[in-house]
Amino acid sequence: MALQRQQFDAALQELRKALIDMGEKVETAILNSVIALRDNDLKMAEDVIANDKAVNEAEEKIIEMGTNLIALQQPVAKDLRRVLVAFRMATDLERMADLAVDIAKVVRRINGEPLMKPLVDIPRMTEIVQTMTNDCLRAYTEENVDLAYRMAKMDDDVDHLNSQILRELMGLMADNPKTINQAMLLCFVSRHLERMADHATNIGESVVYLVMGKRPDLNQ
Repeated sequence: MALQRQQFDAALQELRKALIDMGEKVETAILNSVIALRDNDLKMAEDVIANDKAVNEAEEKIIEMGTNLIALQQPVAKDLRRVLVAFRMATDLERMADLAVDIAKVVRRINGEPLMKPLVDIPRMTEIVQTMTNDCLRAYTEENVDLAYRMAKMDDDVDHLNSQILRELMGLMADNPKTINQAMLLCFVSRHLERMADHATNIGESVVYLVMGKRPDLNQ
């Protein structure tokens, strides 16, 4: 029994490491997509799009590792929740990476056209989303419920910035119809970042489920 437990713990540690590695790839994709937008760097945007394959492969690896753990070790109770939560986290991280790709595709569509205004709030949103991504992974590896609950406050901050950006862009479009196309693209970018924060909040909820055995709504 002791040997079986050691084997399970070692396999679970490998699963945690795979999640952290995937999370780092996602953080890089988020940051680089917004840098590409800020700097009108089409090459960096294309790299973000191309590197999404590695994130998809990381998700597949985590699912395979977790499936093998369930099949071979037959975990129950909290041990089973650790594996199930890893599946959920991998799905949320993969969707965050997809949203980073969507931002990179906005850079494609802008296609070197000068930005209508310097980016201020979008980089601020990005910093919060990156912090959320890092913290939700820490919350999982440390099984830290307090850190998981912080997701709700940061999600509120992102929602506030998103609303602020949309109001500003709508005003600019009303004042100058020539800005409509690019302004709409920047609205999409803000919305993509807001959705990333939602996925990070989902991970926080999954961590609470892992530790407490119930899945709360952190936004209540």
